[in-house]
This record gives sequence, C-alpha cells and structure tokens, in this order.
Amino acid sequence: MRGMRRRGRLVVFGAMAMVSLLAGVGPAPAATYSPVDTPGPPLSVDPAKLAQALACTTNLAGATRAPVLLVPGTTVSPSEHFSWNYMRAFDEMGWPYCAVTLPENTMGDMQIAGEYVVYAIRTMYQVAGRRISLLGGSQGGSLPRWGLRFWPDTRAMVEDHIGLAPTNHGGKGVASLCVPNCAPAVWQQIWRSNFVVAMNSGQQTFPGISYTEVYSHHDRLVTPADDDTGASSLHGGGGRITNVALQDVCPANTADHNQTASYDPVGYALAIDALTHDGPADPARIDRSVCTEAFPPGVEPVTFPTAYAHGNLVIWYHLLTGDRVEREPGLRCYVTAGC
Repeated sequence: MRGMRRRGRLVVFGAMAMVSLLAGVGPAPAATYSPVDTPGPPLSVDPAKLAQALACTTNLAGATRAPVLLVPGTTVSPSEHFSWNYMRAFDEMGWPYCAVTLPENTMGDMQIAGEYVVYAIRTMYQVAGRRISLLGGSQGGSLPRWGLRFWPDTRAMVEDHIGLAPTNHGGKGVASLCVPNCAPAVWQQIWRSNFVVAMNSGQQTFPGISYTEVYSHHDRLVTPADDDTGASSLHGGGGRITNVALQDVCPANTADHNQTASYDPVGYALAIDALTHDGPADPARIDRSVCTEAFPPGVEPVTFPTAYAHGNLVIWYHLLTGDRVEREPGLRCYVTAGC
C-alpha cells in the first residue's frame, strides 16, 4: 500500500444469540433535533489527533477519480478491516484512498468518532480538489452519515455513500453484545437508540449524494434484514438510493454480517459498481457470474483461513477487554434545537 503501513489481520463482527436488552435505549420522547441546515459546531478533538488518524495513498493530491474514504467497523482498525480486501484491490487498480483510525478501537462514543470522519472528508476534499466517496462496513457504513447530518458543509464534498451491512437504524441483534453492559458505540448501534434516531432525524439522505446500502437476509446482528424496510436501508431525503440485499443479486447467497461487511463478492461488486457509475449501484449491472465466486479481488484465498481465525481472536479480545458503560452516552448539545 502506498503511503500507509498495513497489517494482514481480518475483521470479524461476530454475531451472537439475540438477547432482549432494549430497555433503557430509544429516543427521548420530547427530543427536538437541530434543523438539517444548521451549521455544524467546531470540532472538539485536538486537530493533531485528527490529522494523525488519517492515512492516505500518495496519489490523493489532484486525484483523477473520486478518492475513497474507508471507515472501519466496531473493534477494529482500518488495517484489520480493509488491508486484506479493499485496500489490496484499490492498490491494484491504482485508485486513491484514505482510511481513518477511530478512537478506542472504534468502540468509543460515535459522536466523537464522527468528528474524525468530518475532518477526513474536509481534508480529502481539499487535497484531492474534488468530491470523495465514503465506504464502510457495519459501524463504518453508518458513522459517516452522522457527519453529513450535523455538519452540512460536508454534503457538497461527497459523491457516494456505500454501506456494507451498515447500522443505519441500529440493529436488534446488536443487543446481544451487551451482557449486561457494553462499549459506548455498541449501545449507540442498538435498534432505535438515541444516536440512530438523531442521525436519521430531519431526513435520512441528502440531494447530490448517491447512497448504496447493502445488506444480507442472513445477517443476525443488524436486524431486521428481511427487506428494504430493515435496519440497513435508507429512504427519502433527496439522495439517490439503492437498498439491495445480496440475495437480490444471488438468491442462494448465505453471507452473514461479517462477510457482508468485509469480503462478500456480491457486496464488493455492488460497491465497485457504485464507484464506477453515476448514481448508486444498479443490481441489474452486476454480472451473475459473481454468484459462483468465493472471494472478491484483493482477498488471498491461501491465507484467508488463518487470517479469519486470527480475526476472531482480535474481535473477541476487544469486546471482552474494552471499556464498558451502563448506558448509551448522552446526545451532544448541538444535536438538539434547544442547544
């Protein structure tokens, strides 16, 4: 990888049995959210930390195509999530990209993590001199939308938003990770948490941005996932939207949350389709031969089994040793109209 050190570790977003832990989460009944055109607040994170967290390929300046910002999922770094799949594929194609490392192994307050994404969008746009694309899996697929919602200036800087098994509305299965407590970011990704309700307040998409939201019917973490009314899908607001299940392209696809968010060939094909066409992905353009492929470009089949096993150890280590809190973090002042 040009301009970025990589380590070949695999992200796994492990799903566990559903546990009913939804009590204590959900939107505050009287919440009134800031209008969508309210200017975003100053970033509270030290600028030096924001700059250090962003790593880019050397061909970002004056990029001839929209560079891609890679945003990792919960518990992992960009290297663990992307170095063995999308980074390798983008390197082979010569595509410019950046990756942002989020605090506390991507397990801290997503409101703070959102500032890292806002900084990344602004920096990439300025250096590249053109609009950028956003791509992430699981938490990384939804987090950029927090920046787009509460920092309106970033909307004109973004061309595509691509979420792979994104927690756009949280997930009922996410509650299984809180036994009984969990990391701040996990609380914030439970179905209808205060965070996700605020993120979707006003409007879910914005004109000028194309949204490709990919999910699987076999996801047991970001649920419901039965159709495009589920946890990953977006509706309304003015953006061009494709909500697509892997099974809409390949009916026999059995990918779970982990695979959808990182290495499923159909998800990869949809992402590349969105990045190489005007507007969101169009499932009709996907060559159905992808249904017979085990891995997408960038994934090395020989080393995959070992990397996958190691990735399970990484995810469980962070889930078991990371800081836990008793409840979802409170919403920041700028989120509400009465601030």
